[in-house]
This record gives sequence, structure tokens and C-alpha cells, in this order.
Amino acid sequence: MALDLNDPELEFSDLVYAYQSWVMAVINDEKLDSDDKLLTDDIAEDALNSMRFLPGEVTSAIETSLARVYDVDADELAELLFPED
Repeated sequence: MALDLNDPELEFSDLVYAYQSWVMAVINDEKLDSDDKLLTDDIAEDALNSMRFLPGEVTSAIETSLARVYDVDADELAELLFPED
């Protein structure tokens, strides 16, 4: 799903879904013993675009919730999502 930020029917829930999909794909690819890689360039691009419009409290809540669900340390997840170069 490529987000079209000019789409008048784009809703807040679409932005949340895009960000949530990215976090779940990173957790799947980096922390779970899954042979299937989920992270794609489209997912990452949609997440970056959605971050421009989502409040920090929303992205933080998504990260915290998914970290708890998948039993990943929140600090470790932050490092996986935003590695320092």
C-alpha cells in the first residue's frame, strides 16, 4: 500500500496502519525466528511519510504496545527502528 498523501480520503487510521506495519516488519525481520522477511521499501517509505503527520505520542504508543506484545525491550526496539549511523 503506497500512501498517497494527496488523497482526500486518507484517514488518520491509514497513517497509524502504515507506521504500525513498519514496526511489526522490523520486529519480525530482526527479532523473530521467521524465514519470511516482511520489510519492504514501500513499507519503510509509507512509515516515514506517516511519521511526518503522526504526533510523537502516537508513534511512541505504537512502539511501546508492539514491544510488549512481541516481548522486545523498548530501548532495543528503538535502536532497531532508528539505528545511529
